[in-house]
Amino acid sequence: MFAGQCGASTPINGSEIAAQLRSTLPFNLADASQSQLLATTDILQDGHILATVIGAPRWKSDDLKQQSLVKGHASALLTAYRAHGDKLHSELNGHYAFAIIDDESGRVLLSTDRIASIPVFYHIEDKTVVFGTSAHAVLTASDSSNTAMTHQGIYDYTYFHMVPSPVSVYSSIRKLMMAELVVIEQGSVSRTHHWLPQFKNTNRNSFDACTQKLRDELRESVRDAARSDKNVACFLSGGLDSSTVAGMLSEVSDGKAHAYSIGFSAEGYDEMAYARITAQHFGVELHEYYVTPEDVVEALPKVATSYDEPFGNSSALPAYFCAKVAKENGVELLLAGDGGDELFAGNERYAKQKVFEAYQRVPELLRSTILEPVINRIPGAVPYSDKARSYVAQANVPLPDRLQTYNFLNRHQPEEIFTDAFIAQVSTSYPSELQREIYQRPQDASSLSRMLYLDWQITLADNDLRKVSQMCSLAGVEVAYPMLDDRLFELACELPDDWKLKGQTLRHFYKESLRGWLPDATINKSKQGFGLPFGVWMQTHAPLREMAYDSLLKIKTRGYFRPEFIEHLVQLHRDGHAAYYGELIWILTVLELWLAHNDTPEI
Repeated sequence: MFAGQCGASTPINGSEIAAQLRSTLPFNLADASQSQLLATTDILQDGHILATVIGAPRWKSDDLKQQSLVKGHASALLTAYRAHGDKLHSELNGHYAFAIIDDESGRVLLSTDRIASIPVFYHIEDKTVVFGTSAHAVLTASDSSNTAMTHQGIYDYTYFHMVPSPVSVYSSIRKLMMAELVVIEQGSVSRTHHWLPQFKNTNRNSFDACTQKLRDELRESVRDAARSDKNVACFLSGGLDSSTVAGMLSEVSDGKAHAYSIGFSAEGYDEMAYARITAQHFGVELHEYYVTPEDVVEALPKVATSYDEPFGNSSALPAYFCAKVAKENGVELLLAGDGGDELFAGNERYAKQKVFEAYQRVPELLRSTILEPVINRIPGAVPYSDKARSYVAQANVPLPDRLQTYNFLNRHQPEEIFTDAFIAQVSTSYPSELQREIYQRPQDASSLSRMLYLDWQITLADNDLRKVSQMCSLAGVEVAYPMLDDRLFELACELPDDWKLKGQTLRHFYKESLRGWLPDATINKSKQGFGLPFGVWMQTHAPLREMAYDSLLKIKTRGYFRPEFIEHLVQLHRDGHAAYYGELIWILTVLELWLAHNDTPEI
């Protein structure tokens, strides 16, 4: 974790800041449960400029590469800053976050890589800037006593099941988005994106040439991530990405590769059979652990309260047990497979939206004067009439709003869920506005490319990476993400849409590229992952149900949610769809555990 404090427009004592930064840098990852980091931190004060870098940056020029090897990444960063100023990212790749404190110009620069693999939080008050890789570090280092949480943060958490950047749950703290550069200068703050993808949607190379390039890049990214000074293993869910990482790790390892997988004794949730197929195919030694309801009761309070902000992705818990078992076996670094679905179009929603987008290509006059009036007059007893009306209704919702059709806060009015006093303090439209802003950011991009980019921020940067990084940190191991290598980003941006998503075939290019190398069962299986059967287990495991209901009773008293909504939710879970409503109970249980642990003041 790096953390620091400086005056944004007052003279800076570099040696004092360096001492303060060093005093807050936990180099022992096992003792840094909030660190969420990949590697080490480097810091250098040179004249009136101080720089600190964390993670595993890669320098493009040979000179900076050599300088980083001899003098460290902070030295290379200072050289790049003096040569390029705010454009120094032209020399940078890899996974990193950095801060530059420039007393010569009275500026502070904060930045993170193109996928925000390392979080950066910051707080500005008067002439002081406090920054760090955890909200807790910023709150601790800040002179401000304002640690209140916002209604908006609680609302956003309920909507997204996490709090997306650039805001945080704390009123005084903000977070960097992916590929963001924040410059604080003379009391002003500027926020820009140092990288935006250019989706070319054309490729001069043949399909076969690109498949070979994908294989080569995958192998090199795994080789680079599997540092030789660490005892390395990988996650293995049995899906495309984790299987790819496991297979490549087996090829680049000197000895037998090891993988860790989680199973569940619940129908429809266990994918251990696919993990075994991959392990046997590549000769990987598989370590299995089956999570039980008792494990959830024991570990959930620890997992929920380990995060800087409320974090409700239920697959965090199995990720924790996977990392915990690996740590107990002496693993120091785990390779995760996150990212392939978002780079190469592997999520079901991409194919589904393609069906709705087809309707938008029908001339508007034909839709409004003929098709829709006819469809709306078809009697409900006619087969598929309701589905036809539902299709038209959804198709007429523009992207990206249509992606959230089944969000609980879209299926139920906020006024049904939250108290009037709470609603008066929030913008219920903010989550949609944020997604629209991100969706529209790439230039000259197709709807598929924009959905991918949106997922890079919301699904990867704000969710999956925070989930896996924090759970590995909590277990005491490091983590790296070879699927999110810059070279794979660049390759993905060059591929045509109909290579990624051919008709309704998800990840067409990726699957064809690895066909014959990955097991056929892996290529042909449907996506699942480390989902947790929380709602199902609640029905049969009394201690788990009691923990959840106790949390719901407590959160009823906080004034956020209508008590009658909480009671209705319990009834819906008992009598309705256990998995769907169980997920919402999980979200609120995690929220209450987190709020109670952080001894939150009244909002």
